Amino acid sequence: MEEKVYHSMSRIGKAGIALGIVTLVCGMTVGVLSIVFGGKLLKERSRIIF
Repeated sequence: MEEKVYHSMSRIGKAGIALGIVTLVCGMTVGVLSIVFGGKLLKERSRIIF
């Protein structure tokens, strides 16, 4: 019985670490894209006519 619990905890721990890494990578990607597109908008703002 204790061995089942140990294996379950091990899988859950590994899944948590993997999910954390994926979340970190996605967050960094979104941040970089936001900076790049924001810079492009600031560069082109003089061409916008309202």
